[in-house]
Amino acid sequence: MKKLTLYCLGLLAVFNLQSCTQDFLEVELLTELNNENFYTTTDDAYAALVGCYDGLQRASGGVAGLSYPIASMVLSDNFFGGAGNADGYEFQAVDEFDISRSPVDQNLFEPLWEAYYRAIYRCNMLINNMDQIEWEEEDPELRMQYESEARFIRAYLYFQMVKMWGNIPLLTEPSTENLPQAEPDEVYSLIAEDLSFGAGNLPAETYNSIEAGRVTKWAAKAMLARVYLYYTGYYNQSDLVGMVSREEALQHVEDVIQSSGHDLVPEFANLWPASLENFAGEDNEEIVFSVKHTYTSDYNGNTDGNHWMIMLGMREFTHYPYANGWGITVNPKIYKAYNSADSRQKASIIAVEEEEIPFDKIDSQREYTGYYTKKYTPLSDEDGQSVVIGAGGEDFQIGQFQDFYVIRYSDVLLMAAELGSANAQDYFDQVKERAYGDDFSSVSVTQARIEEERRLEFALEGIRYWDLLRRGVDEAAQVIAEETILLNGGNEVTKTISASNIQSTEGLQQIPNNQITLSDGVLIQNPGW
Repeated sequence: MKKLTLYCLGLLAVFNLQSCTQDFLEVELLTELNNENFYTTTDDAYAALVGCYDGLQRASGGVAGLSYPIASMVLSDNFFGGAGNADGYEFQAVDEFDISRSPVDQNLFEPLWEAYYRAIYRCNMLINNMDQIEWEEEDPELRMQYESEARFIRAYLYFQMVKMWGNIPLLTEPSTENLPQAEPDEVYSLIAEDLSFGAGNLPAETYNSIEAGRVTKWAAKAMLARVYLYYTGYYNQSDLVGMVSREEALQHVEDVIQSSGHDLVPEFANLWPASLENFAGEDNEEIVFSVKHTYTSDYNGNTDGNHWMIMLGMREFTHYPYANGWGITVNPKIYKAYNSADSRQKASIIAVEEEEIPFDKIDSQREYTGYYTKKYTPLSDEDGQSVVIGAGGEDFQIGQFQDFYVIRYSDVLLMAAELGSANAQDYFDQVKERAYGDDFSSVSVTQARIEEERRLEFALEGIRYWDLLRRGVDEAAQVIAEETILLNGGNEVTKTISASNIQSTEGLQQIPNNQITLSDGVLIQNPGW
């Protein structure tokens, strides 16, 4: 049916798993399968679970341009839209919460919207067919593990969607109905149920890197706390839809701290590939959950790479170890927010002038500031070749293979401090001491200091915007609003981000107009768009 093109995908498409070649995410291509003959054995269940991870990977990394990570970054006060001076203005429309900046872009997030529902379809198919699988008696916990992982992925995807759009259709099983948007509380109830299921049923194994990328009990517990903090902040509530209290959210992160085996990497800079030979690796002890990527993306349906990261590189310019990209720029405010003794400044941000980089593409760059992100930047070898090509990848644009860190252990520590742990001062100090080293001195932990520490610790990671929104739309609008002078093609222009635009949209994003049309108007556009 025309209206349901988005939601009701064929089973063959769901199991067309041209998936990763890395660790857990290996699986053969499955063909000629259907609902009646597929969900039978534990091998079928495993393949379907890999399909859920593949869907997650495609939704989180396989969308070029306005992916969730890129949108989360650009929406914050850490970035400007940037990109090429001759490009369209879709990034400015998002950055300025103003579709009139690019009126031709009435479907800004359609590839992302579609990728989410494809991934959710896969999760729903596995979750709803658990009973017909012949589970092995010698491994009675296997069903709980697979179901928990699938439900975590579904919750994680819905959490991203409800933050982005507020009112979305809620599907928990394949449907041929033209569903209206659900109330946010309905979505959050499912998210809370799914994450609680995982927190209660996944094995309590301590961290190891062998199956990094798979959902763990600790990931589910940490994500529950993140959802609690966002929901109660944005909607000004005391608990998470009556299902998770503040005390329970705190207990979840305390469990992660006490029992998970996760810890901080000793040097902050070593979390990021740009540290080169000092890089701690993407499966280090600090990573509670990440979305895995490889360099094997091609133009024949294999979308294992990080397709969005190319947007963050220096515009058309390579200078070892940094490779060229399409030039989303960093706001100088975040660079200047760091104390000179804070190691996170140089570890997080490429400062063109300070690093004496002979950048000569200002004429090609829109909204040039002299700053780019170092955390998620494409890299080159000493000969100026993209590391993607050096690894055997087909195209540097789609083959970036840096993982997206969803939750780091430092986030767990700061969430526990914010939630009122008796150990709040110690948790806060651990994060700050890592950043300052020998220059560290303790200051009393307060809510304002936790907020500032989160700003500096997670700068340029796609967390800041959501942290601002949970302080209230009005406050977020005042922080993000700005009028400044930037360089477009080398010429000075005034850049304006209006607080009133943010307030009128309630911080939510444009629902793709094509989806509203396909629904015959059942879907309603968000205010301000």
